[in-house]
Amino acid sequence: MSSISKPMVTYAQDSGLTLKQRRRLESLVRYAILSVLVVFALFPVLWIVSASLNPLQSMASQSLIPNVSDPALLLKNYTDLLGNPDRYPFFRWLLNSTLVASVTAIGIVTITAPAAYAFSRFNFKGRRNLLLFMLLVQVFPNLLAMVSIFLMLQQLGVYLPFIGFNTPGGLILVYIGGAMGTNIWLMKGFFDSIPRELDEAALVDGATILQTYIRIILPAARPILIVIGVLSFVGIFNEFVLARVLLRDKETWTLMVGLYVNFVSSNFANQWGLFAAGAVIGMLPTLIVYLLLQDQIASGTTAGAVKG
Repeated sequence: MSSISKPMVTYAQDSGLTLKQRRRLESLVRYAILSVLVVFALFPVLWIVSASLNPLQSMASQSLIPNVSDPALLLKNYTDLLGNPDRYPFFRWLLNSTLVASVTAIGIVTITAPAAYAFSRFNFKGRRNLLLFMLLVQVFPNLLAMVSIFLMLQQLGVYLPFIGFNTPGGLILVYIGGAMGTNIWLMKGFFDSIPRELDEAALVDGATILQTYIRIILPAARPILIVIGVLSFVGIFNEFVLARVLLRDKETWTLMVGLYVNFVSSNFANQWGLFAAGAVIGMLPTLIVYLLLQDQIASGTTAGAVKG
């Protein structure tokens, strides 16, 4: 009998329970705790779905199960939101958010990966100080640089209108710049865990540094690339403050800005039902991304890449 099972048998005997009963009790406790955590996590989602089905535009009368006399009223918020494209260009906002988040995520991964590889594999003057400087910059919130970002985009817009103020391109540029420091640190840590024997073997076989990076390192680092891409997509898709400041025209608004300005910002005409309906539909892009890439996010280490 193993040393681990002996205490369990002793405890079971002392408590009057058999080992099988004790294991069953432990399983019930685990499932009970797991059920509480699942309910705690899903309750906000259930509440916002319920609010989207409530035809009343007041949160004071909100209940988890909408109390309506006509079942057709359950979809009233969705029909009002999607049936007035001139007043509420919802799909335009959803498309803007998806494009901005997608391009930003791809840009962050594309720029961050070679920078992290350089910090991980090469020794050059000022390497450590530069890493510390990037980490220090991330300590300060973006709001402190809002005035300088605003003026910078205004000046850029004079020469490059597609990345100036009130353009999705300018917003993407700000997002990419603001996410570089933290993501470089995260990706560098993963690159450090990739055995250097892979690089050395590729160089011995005649591969260049660029070929080693593209054909050896990037495939081995696919898990962290996907994780950073997904987290960047979700974070940018749900970002509100910078988008609200830098986007002025209704046609350039992202989903979060459009929902807030039209349904929440008014002091006397808050339309929480329409806001909840838009939020429920707005969950679909991030949900689809997670479902498509869940295996990639949870999988993959470099174990077995080098024969021991």
